[in-house]
Amino acid sequence: MAASSPLVLLECLVAGTSHRPELPAQEKKLKVGQMLRLEREADSKYDDWAVKVHSGAADDKNSYWLGYLPETRNETVARLLDAGYPLTARLAHKAWEEDWLHLEIEVLLPRE
Repeated sequence: MAASSPLVLLECLVAGTSHRPELPAQEKKLKVGQMLRLEREADSKYDDWAVKVHSGAADDKNSYWLGYLPETRNETVARLLDAGYPLTARLAHKAWEEDWLHLEIEVLLPRE
């Protein structure tokens, strides 16, 4: 493994994709291997450690919200984001399972 390869901190599904009504239309734009943006949602009333997953960079007008890191697996990532670590994610797999878009991602920490 090259020294510059990012460290995979977490492999998980994106939660809440069935609650994103624009996803069926946007799904074709998602490519396995593409980079994703993580955004801390510290003021969430449902989850103290909420982390949103977006399809692109904050300044990308075509970026859209895919869902969240799973509530049972997001605390460490949320704490690292809160501490200023530049975490990103990568789409590892996508598939439709009936009307649910199954998105598997890898949360990445860049190496110095």
